[in-house]
Amino acid sequence: MYQQMIFVNLLTDDVAATKRFFTELGYTINPQFSNDDCACVQISDTIVAMLMTKQHWSQFTQKELVDSTKASEVLLCLSAESREKVDELVDKALAAGGTVHSEPQDHGFMYGRSFDDLDGHTWEVMWMDPAAVQAQG
Repeated sequence: MYQQMIFVNLLTDDVAATKRFFTELGYTINPQFSNDDCACVQISDTIVAMLMTKQHWSQFTQKELVDSTKASEVLLCLSAESREKVDELVDKALAAGGTVHSEPQDHGFMYGRSFDDLDGHTWEVMWMDPAAVQAQG
């Protein structure tokens, strides 16, 4: 069966720093689609983040570009397999230079934390109890 993928495109001011940041979170950089203007971050088999310089991004749109340190452009949310994995990933992001976006959200059956990366993009990481999801179904 075909596995649909998502390619999230985001702006970055410093491709080299972005590569280091996401590598420290445990992700890999795909060199085939990375260069001085773009970092191709492989998050999973089906999720890829393309972090591009403004000059490179401008080839794809005529719209005004957003400064993600001053305006919210998108909230990205990644699932985690446990509460501990939520904490592990967010703690790695903070140690790599990210900043806390908001306080942790703990609803018992669902737990999440969020951080802003080096360019101000907000990443939420959340875990939801599979039993609670099945009970809703």
